[in-house]
Amino acid sequence: MAAATSPTFDQMMRSVRDGAPSSVYLLHGEESYFIDELVRRFENILPENERAFDMTVVYAPDTTPGAIADTCRRFPVTAKRQVVIVKELQSVDSRWRSKLCAYLEKPSPTTLLVMASRGETVKPAEVVKAVKKGEGVVFESTRLRPAAIAPTIEALVRNAGLHIEPKGIAMLTDYIGVDAAKLYNEIGKMAMILGKGATITPESIERNIGVSKDYNNFELIDAIASKDARKAFAIADYFAKNPKPNPTVVTIAALFTFFSDLLIAHFTKDKSPSGLKSALGLKWDVQLKKFSIALPNYNAFKVIEIISAIRKADVQSKGVGSRQNAADLLHDLIFRILTCQGDISF
Repeated sequence: MAAATSPTFDQMMRSVRDGAPSSVYLLHGEESYFIDELVRRFENILPENERAFDMTVVYAPDTTPGAIADTCRRFPVTAKRQVVIVKELQSVDSRWRSKLCAYLEKPSPTTLLVMASRGETVKPAEVVKAVKKGEGVVFESTRLRPAAIAPTIEALVRNAGLHIEPKGIAMLTDYIGVDAAKLYNEIGKMAMILGKGATITPESIERNIGVSKDYNNFELIDAIASKDARKAFAIADYFAKNPKPNPTVVTIAALFTFFSDLLIAHFTKDKSPSGLKSALGLKWDVQLKKFSIALPNYNAFKVIEIISAIRKADVQSKGVGSRQNAADLLHDLIFRILTCQGDISF
């Protein structure tokens, strides 16, 4: 793996599986899950009978850069390369890390050094430069962004040898959000239960993960799009009785995303299915259905009023300017959405 590249998590996993050809790996960044998983893989890169002599795991605050460099310059006893793992690099200061640069620029070819900084990128920049100069690999673990959740689910499902229905992707996106650990664990669980070649359906998600196929944000937005008040309030009542898997803040965020996209749809010149899919970044026709239904039900003025109401509800749900509980706030918001008149004179 070339030192100049910025590898993805999947590329890093393949690198470890193939024997980790580089001498130094720096794992750092805000998403701890990917770092923890990679460290676990590195800890198992040597056969068990070689680990006693050629595997060293230290915590940065409990050692010194000089001691790490000395350990790395030792020759392996039984393995072709010894493995040295330095954890909690985020717990030491920049001066401590800088003292590793001399070794990082000229690492021992008989040592695999792995340094992990959980939840924090490594500074100063000279440390990263030193790793790259020594032809090491720098992996920056970033948090999943909302726009990346659905593609990540698709990729994980595909890599697991499974298929998934579009509604299933929407359900998992709403349920999991940007929690990388939960995302990988739930897809892994479904792969074990269903087996290769199977299709993840809303029913299988409800059965194995516990997300209701009828009472979720995906169904709520469909009900609001079609102005089905009875269904919308039934879902809101279900959320009120089951608040833990249905946090109001997530529902409000989902509503904001939908109506923001609906406003884009209103001002998109090409309102053909292909034009709207392109403007909204959609992949399947089934995703477009709710927008096609909502466009005649909510004109642009109404959408602007609704977005304002959603913003206000979001602030109130965080305890600002309201003493209503989350369930009542959501109920009132749905009522405002369904009865809005397009009054933007505020």
